[in-house]
Amino acid sequence: MYSVNVPVPGRVRTLANELYPELVGFETVREDHSCLLKRLGDADHVAQLQHRAHRALEGTPAVEARIARIDYFSDPPLGSAPVVYLAVESPGLEAIHADLVDIFETVDGLEGPEYVPHVTLARGGEESAARRLADREIEPISWTVTELEFWDGTYKLPVSRVSLPA
Repeated sequence: MYSVNVPVPGRVRTLANELYPELVGFETVREDHSCLLKRLGDADHVAQLQHRAHRALEGTPAVEARIARIDYFSDPPLGSAPVVYLAVESPGLEAIHADLVDIFETVDGLEGPEYVPHVTLARGGEESAARRLADREIEPISWTVTELEFWDGTYKLPVSRVSLPA
């Protein structure tokens, strides 16, 4: 599965690491952190898919993003529940997502109107633990998104980057 992801600043990874002791009771704890912006699917011709994604993002300006709370999905459309995440507030990222949905196929239940920008921390486990984390206050983290990544989900690596001009 290929996707366009938003790299997050070190402050977000530091926050995730600080929360780790409260996440160990979940089935899966994420060690790599980013914000999935748009799933692009699998491809026989990766170079063509990558080129299409880059062309779609050409000229897209940098956008602001902010994390100010922890939340969770109690009933996600895929995988084990709950999913604990850092909520990303960014009208700019939501607009880029909408633009990409117009060009690439929408994944029902996960994209389009259902899209929630977030950084997954953990999944599977007790909902009461997710609720406790969601009740916890965190210091807000704001940043400017100046680039996006074309992500290879098989190898869990960025293949290329797209700069967003300021």
